[in-house]
Amino acid sequence: MGSFSIWHWVIVLVVVVLIFGTKKLRNVGQDLGGAVKGFKEGMKSEGEDAAQTPPAAQKEGGRVIDAEPADKK
Repeated sequence: MGSFSIWHWVIVLVVVVLIFGTKKLRNVGQDLGGAVKGFKEGMKSEGEDAAQTPPAAQKEGGRVIDAEPADKK
């Protein structure tokens, strides 16, 4: 029961094709491929943006203000 033979998978594939049709499955495949491609491009551009962007302290001229809040009387 734990392992399925090739015939089990063939029957499952035939049932899925009969239910959804080949055109619908092709569209799902294209959508999934486009999503993966967009994700990879986003990760690549995110890495480039992070490498080119200096830290926030350097953007503001390097000024750091260190102060303690005054006690209210």
